[in-house]
Amino acid sequence: MSTAPRLLAISDLHIGHPENREIVERLRPAADRDWLLLAGDVGERFEDVEWALTLLRDRFATVVWSPGNHELWTPPGDPVQLRGEARYQRLVEMCRRLDVRTPEDPYPVWEGEHGPVVVAPLFLLYDYTFRPVGTSSKEAALARAYDAGVVCTDEMLLHPDPYPSREAWCRARLALTEARLSAVDPALPTVLVNHYPLVREPTRVLRYPEFAQWCGTERTADWHRRFRATAVVYGHLHIPRTTYYDGVPFVEVSVGYPREWRQRPGDPGRLREILPAAALGAGRR
Repeated sequence: MSTAPRLLAISDLHIGHPENREIVERLRPAADRDWLLLAGDVGERFEDVEWALTLLRDRFATVVWSPGNHELWTPPGDPVQLRGEARYQRLVEMCRRLDVRTPEDPYPVWEGEHGPVVVAPLFLLYDYTFRPVGTSSKEAALARAYDAGVVCTDEMLLHPDPYPSREAWCRARLALTEARLSAVDPALPTVLVNHYPLVREPTRVLRYPEFAQWCGTERTADWHRRFRATAVVYGHLHIPRTTYYDGVPFVEVSVGYPREWRQRPGDPGRLREILPAAALGAGRR
C-alpha cells in the first residue's frame, strides 16, 4: 500500500446477521495508515463486538469507536449480563485492551491531509426531545409511539443503571462531553463521531416519525458550530447519505440490516471517506 492515508468511517454493522458479518470480514484499508471510525451498533452480544473490533484493529492503523444503542443492550442469552453504565465500562475496558480509542480516552489527532484535526468519539444517548409533531412531553411522545406500534427495543433492553432513566444518563453524558470538547485547543478543528445525529433534521425523512425520539437530543443542535466541526459522522438511522448544516457535512455511514442494504445500489460495506473528502465539501449549503 502506498496511497495517502484516509480517515474512513462506517457504522451499524449489526454482525448478528451472517451477511453483515461477511461484510465486516471483507473490510480492508487502502493505505497502511488509514484510520477507521466506527459510529456504533457493531453488534449486540459482547463477544461479537470483541470479534469485530479485534479484526478491524488488526487491519487499520487506528480504530475509533463510539457506542451505539445495540452495544448497550443486555440481550437474553449473552453471557455478559451487565447493565447500563457497567456494561459500557466493560466495553471500554475491552477496547483499551485491543488499543481501540473510545469516548473515555484522550481524543486522537489526525495528522493526515487537512490535519491536524481532533477526532472526538462521543457517547451522548438521547433524551426524548425529538418528539412527534403535536406532542410536548416524553409521556405523550411515548404514548404516540406505542399507539403507532413503533417502539424502540431500547425500552426493553437498554437499561440506564445506575441512573433513574435514559434521559438522566444522557444529561450526565452531555455535561461530561461538553466539558471535554470545550477543553480542546480552540485552534484545532474537529471531526465529531456520534451514533446519533447531533441535529434533528436528518430524522425528518424517517418513515415512522415516532422513532425520532430515540435518535438524539436537541441540546447538541449547535455543537457542530461551537466545536469547529470539519465533519460530523453518525449512524443509527440506516439512511446513508451526506447532508449539510451551516456548511458542515453530516455523513451518515450506516450499513443497516440485510433487508435494507439489499434495496440500495452499490457495495453495502463501502467505507465512507471523511478526510480529505468531507473537508473538500465543507462550506456547501
